[in-house]
Amino acid sequence: MSRQLLWLLMVLPFALWGTAMTAMAPLIPSGGPWLVAALRLFPAGLAVLIWLRATGRSTGIDRRDLGWFALFTLVDAVLFQGLLALGLAGTGAGLGSVLIDSQPLLVALFARGLFAESINPIGWLGLGLGLAGILCLGVPGELLGHWWLLRDAPGLTVVLQPGEGWMLLAALAMALGTVLIRYASRHSDPVATTGWHMLIGGLPLFGCSVLERGWTLPPWHITDWMRMGFASLLGSAVAYGLFFWFANRRDLTSFSSLGFLTPVFALATGGWFLGERLDPLQWVGVGLVLASVICVSQRRRLWEQAAVSEAMV
Repeated sequence: MSRQLLWLLMVLPFALWGTAMTAMAPLIPSGGPWLVAALRLFPAGLAVLIWLRATGRSTGIDRRDLGWFALFTLVDAVLFQGLLALGLAGTGAGLGSVLIDSQPLLVALFARGLFAESINPIGWLGLGLGLAGILCLGVPGELLGHWWLLRDAPGLTVVLQPGEGWMLLAALAMALGTVLIRYASRHSDPVATTGWHMLIGGLPLFGCSVLERGWTLPPWHITDWMRMGFASLLGSAVAYGLFFWFANRRDLTSFSSLGFLTPVFALATGGWFLGERLDPLQWVGVGLVLASVICVSQRRRLWEQAAVSEAMV
């Protein structure tokens, strides 16, 4: 596999997530957060397992992994998707997106503590740049001015929306899931683990939906079902299959730092399909995010070059 194709496949999950959140958000008022979360997971898990069976790959979960698999399913499927849907129902794409995309920082801390992954000063700089970038992308300029330039508060009760707490908890659940996949697939295929965790994790979400709204289907049009299908098959089956396959094999800190690109893709698709345009502050955010990805993914090489340059001086 060429290096260019490898990078394309590594970035693809975050591109799909950025557009899937945009597709899901309009469906939640009529469908409810639990049903949308369940319809995102269950069909995706089924599709992954059918693909594995059709290609002759193993679809089983090794007995030795069952305990970790149960925890992984609870945290990454049930909790993360439920919290994400609740957050989308109560927050806008701005500050909510910032909170959910803070998970690369949490993953870096978990990976440092559990797997002793090195994060040198270049890596920490990159993580800081990524966080600053998504702040510029998602937080209103008036609020940033209040935080950093000591301007008057811009009506915080209006700027801050309900649901940010759910988004922050969702980011924590996703970061934990990114770490748990390594334990849940020690003896099993990580793609099969991903498929089963989506399939089984969708069942409790369906149950919550039935308790909330009964067995009635939402009054969606064909375009709404197409949105749901995109979020499920591409935004979950393809995206999570690739994500957890790479998370099980690559440096977690470097790979998860690509999550800073998610709001960039969301804004890019908004501009392409909805005619939205970035303001100057958001363009600064895009630049910071790209610089962050370069710093984190190339932190070892950049740090070694800096050390050689200092030694030569």
